[in-house]
Amino acid sequence: MTKFFALTAAALMATSTAAFASDPEAGEKDFRKCKSCHVIADGDNVIQKGGKTGPNLYGVVGRPVGHEDGFKYSDGMLAVGETGMVWTEELLTEYVADPTAFIDTHGGSGRSKMTFKMKDGANVIAYLASVGPAPMEEAPMEEMESEEAGEEAASE
Repeated sequence: MTKFFALTAAALMATSTAAFASDPEAGEKDFRKCKSCHVIADGDNVIQKGGKTGPNLYGVVGRPVGHEDGFKYSDGMLAVGETGMVWTEELLTEYVADPTAFIDTHGGSGRSKMTFKMKDGANVIAYLASVGPAPMEEAPMEEMESEEAGEEAASE
């Protein structure tokens, strides 16, 4: 009987973990909902054709919030960006679930220009991460400061 419960518990854990895993292939299909406002393009390389009322989503994972060149963000989104926040898959998933609530809880106030809500956007966000550039690793602050100090000393 104990073996039965252990096997049942293991099976439940395995299936519940799979249920929360994000699927970039499913996200590519789900991106249809986003195409009316967003394009995914790396320069002239268009990955997904779409509208231009929203910012280009190429490289959004790892990009500072509210910093896509050429796009006019709402004041609330700009305020969130001023906090120094960088988009992660988790933050984007939270954002697409309720954009206005996201702004209000992360340093801004007011409405988002994105009025569409995605009940579960994890697959779309995984897709965006899969087609974007590899995220850059940040060097530790001490390493960056020592490099800057070395550059200053060399220029003197």
